[in-house]
Amino acid sequence: MEWMPALKLVWLGGWILIIFSSSIQWLLMLSMPREVFSRLFNRNGWSKKQRTFFRLGKVFGIVCLVLTILTPLKLHSPWFIAGISVYSIGLIGLIVSILNYRDTLLDQPVTKGLYQISRHPQIVSTTMIVMGICLAIGSWSALTVLTIARIFEHYGVLAEEEACLEQYGESYRLFMVQVPRYFLFF
Repeated sequence: MEWMPALKLVWLGGWILIIFSSSIQWLLMLSMPREVFSRLFNRNGWSKKQRTFFRLGKVFGIVCLVLTILTPLKLHSPWFIAGISVYSIGLIGLIVSILNYRDTLLDQPVTKGLYQISRHPQIVSTTMIVMGICLAIGSWSALTVLTIARIFEHYGVLAEEEACLEQYGESYRLFMVQVPRYFLFF
């Protein structure tokens, strides 16, 4: 791992993994009914602070994206193997969680499948995907920027939970008590 690998667009760069996982994610999302898809991006009721921190997280996310696109994969490194392993687990988790989300009725909170062990498995899975790419390119700077992005985006997660509490009431409150937010953390 290097703090700042040389940035250059090459054929065997981190962009390949981004294109592959993004393509799968968007194909799955396109399979959703419009009402279900729009539920994913509802930002009504968010406070100014929540919106601001979430946007800051997105800015850091874009910086991480640029770093991963412009960094070659470290194919002959143990970090590449570790990265591809984390990436693959994250991709499988994302596919399963999107299907769980898609197949839940609109008037109910999503509580089946991976949602039984995490209230936000899509976020955890995408974090694992990007973390895997950061490892596969051997970049501490990309990993650091990803961490900062996720810290800021946590405020969006809190806003989503508030909206779900308002929409689903006691059933979501019980879900919050029973299921950790990010797999290991309550």
